[in-house]
Amino acid sequence: MKTNASPPSDSILVSQYLKGSELALEQLILRHQARLFNFINSKVQDHDTAEDIFQDTFIKVIRTIKGGQYNEEGKFLPWIMRIAHNLVIDFFRKNNRMPKLRTTEEFDIFQFLSDDTPNAEHRLAQDQVVKDLQKLVQELPEDQKEVLVMRLYRDMSFKEIAENTNVSINTALGRMRYAIINLRKLIAENQMVLST
Repeated sequence: MKTNASPPSDSILVSQYLKGSELALEQLILRHQARLFNFINSKVQDHDTAEDIFQDTFIKVIRTIKGGQYNEEGKFLPWIMRIAHNLVIDFFRKNNRMPKLRTTEEFDIFQFLSDDTPNAEHRLAQDQVVKDLQKLVQELPEDQKEVLVMRLYRDMSFKEIAENTNVSINTALGRMRYAIINLRKLIAENQMVLST
């Protein structure tokens, strides 16, 4: 093989791996690991969890390829990203938990529910409110809760939400709107104060 030859495509590496080349699999992993890991980590925001999901993604990739079920020729990266994305959603469903919110993160639930963003003096009160809000979110209808969690906690686009829930973008937007309306009602009913 010439040294100046262009690197083999993903589909060539997949077929080489099917013929028994472990090196081909290693090349595939090395080629896509940074992008894949960063994608997973951006969703779960925990390095160890991201590592686990990253490993699980490639275990699934290996099983699918070895089982002869891989047929996405030329679309390897979108395929593994979709596997990772589904595993991230499974992780949140299985753990039935919400990622912790911190006011230092880009998204602040307070900006969504109230005009005033609490300042540093109210950090302790905020922590309690965040816990209370997470309990209230659990009371939403399942379809609304799913969209709200995907959008606000996992930073998914409405297009991604629509694809993952098998509904139209308009339906996803509608569910989000009703989730916010219902959340505001629950906040009022529970007499929660979001800002002081």
